Amino acid sequence: MKRGGLVSFVGAGPGDPELITLKGLRRLREADVVIHDRLIPGEVLEQTRPRVEVIDVGKAPGRPCLGQGEINRLLVDRGAGRRHVVRLKGGDPTIFGRLAEEIEAVRTAGLAFEVVPGITSATAAAARAGISLTERGSSSTVVFATGAVHGNRKALALDWDLLAHTGGTLVFYMPVGRLESVTASLTSLGRDPREPAILIERVGVVGERVIAGRLGDISERGRAAGVAAPALLITGPTVAAASEPATVRRVASHLAGVSDG
Repeated sequence: MKRGGLVSFVGAGPGDPELITLKGLRRLREADVVIHDRLIPGEVLEQTRPRVEVIDVGKAPGRPCLGQGEINRLLVDRGAGRRHVVRLKGGDPTIFGRLAEEIEAVRTAGLAFEVVPGITSATAAAARAGISLTERGSSSTVVFATGAVHGNRKALALDWDLLAHTGGTLVFYMPVGRLESVTASLTSLGRDPREPAILIERVGVVGERVIAGRLGDISERGRAAGVAAPALLITGPTVAAASEPATVRRVASHLAGVSDG
């Protein structure tokens, strides 16, 4: 039996405040409580009603933050009493957003919920770099994988052999801390080190950068450029369109103009 209010899991998009959906924006403006991740743009949070309760539960290295269990309890607590809670997540809540755990907590508590999808950073990054993630005749598949290690695991729990031999596009979220390991795992199992690859740092916000190279040297290029999180790694046949130096210069020049306002 459902009780209390409504919890809306809303995707805020990759960072550009104009990339939140109309439905997501409407839910945000209706909310009594907003519980948000770390990288939500201020311009988006400013769309809330006066006197709405806004709670930052973002996780960041080196700073105190709420554990996932505490976030779950917060959702249930605020969702009681017929309040409308918006759980605002970066990108799309269904992709590497720990959505299942939060839905389970809300469902167990008997609260109604909905999921409002958002634009994930992979598609936003491809758009900003001017490439397609799929292309007839060259890339019929795209794989989203995480480059981060969670908990005490020493290695990523991925099927590296499958990834190395997948003919399509690979997108790694959160790869910065293990970039060398990710690329070495792929090339050591047979993926072509000459395959075009790009790193996209801070997708859709001021300071965005596109670092182009090859799978075999993108880790070194990223390290030399000082790439930091948040960033994505994209590699595959369609990435060649963004890997030409002239193309990358045009992207960087345009972004610099946008950032300088």
